[in-house]
Amino acid sequence: MLSATGWGVLAGGAVLTPVGYALGYGEAAALGVTCVLAVAVAVLWTLPAPVLGAERQITPSRVGRGDPAEGRLTLTNTGGRTRRGLRAVDRCGERDITVDVPPLRPGTAHELRYALPTARRGRVPVGPLRLERTDPLGLARRMRPYGGSDTLLVRPRVCPLPVLPSGQAHHVEGPASDTADDGSLTFHALREYVLGDDLRRVHWRSTARTGTLMVRQMVDVSLPHTTLVLDTRRRAYASEDDFELAVDCAASVAYAAARSHFPVHLVSEAGPVLHTDGSGNDGEALLDGLAVVERSDLRSVTAAFDGLENHRGGGALVVVTGTGDTRGLSAVDRVRRRFDRVTMLRVGAEAAAMRDVSGPASDVPQLHVASLDELLAGWRWEAVR
Repeated sequence: MLSATGWGVLAGGAVLTPVGYALGYGEAAALGVTCVLAVAVAVLWTLPAPVLGAERQITPSRVGRGDPAEGRLTLTNTGGRTRRGLRAVDRCGERDITVDVPPLRPGTAHELRYALPTARRGRVPVGPLRLERTDPLGLARRMRPYGGSDTLLVRPRVCPLPVLPSGQAHHVEGPASDTADDGSLTFHALREYVLGDDLRRVHWRSTARTGTLMVRQMVDVSLPHTTLVLDTRRRAYASEDDFELAVDCAASVAYAAARSHFPVHLVSEAGPVLHTDGSGNDGEALLDGLAVVERSDLRSVTAAFDGLENHRGGGALVVVTGTGDTRGLSAVDRVRRRFDRVTMLRVGAEAAAMRDVSGPASDVPQLHVASLDELLAGWRWEAVR
């Protein structure tokens, strides 16, 4: 297909040629013919389809917001001619990333690397890849898609936080413990027997069905657990950057608990987000879940606390909200007595100016956070309070 320049040259040639002949201007007619011939040569130049192999790799496939990620594209010339004038165009989200390809001799391969945008959370589709061949004058080009699409998952940024004490003892074995007191254990899963397991926990029905000795794995429910309320309302935040910082704060709190293998329950006014029991790779699952959290248009955050009225009691409650609209935040008073500890994070660029201003549920400890560095400093103080 012709580029914008190519269409302009063709139109100029189509006008100059007949006008020059009609008015007796040989130079104008010659220029018009040259323009038409240049477009014809450009089309013939780009007509042959390149015979190439293309393979893309995203490294890493999961990355924190703002951290570097790159695409690695390996092009192999599987044809019998040297290919020149190629450009690789890779679609990344809503923008195109264009990389020039050096001449490829037959049978040779070349790796291209290019940075991928990671400024915003979410699933960023990468691809499909297009190879663009243009003539030296840029009059014509030919595009051909290669391969499919990949996904780059941009997750929240986290800072290392201590676990907020909640009045319960930390079990040294973590939540999936086979040595905790029986009164604090609930069934978690079945697994194969290993030498040293208590034979009283053998599940004989599953053993007979599978032919493999299976035992019950129990969860220590006496462990400190964290309930996290994330306010996702648009009106609660002055800007999108403030909301992104709030998600980063929520991710940091949740990841600190999950990293210590403690249960985490994450909710918003739009409903439950994620629940982990402290086993497995819960920290990664929390970051993946928070990577796709979006802002809501609800007016009040009250609904986030409705499901907490039946909370079994104990643990820490952390409320993450912005510096804007506070409608519904007073509902924390209804549920605060069911938790050992309650903390509210007021997140946003204006947080520093609000430190001396009473907010909703003023008797609940509040941390005003304008950056992750301030969260780290304030959270450490709160943890030893």
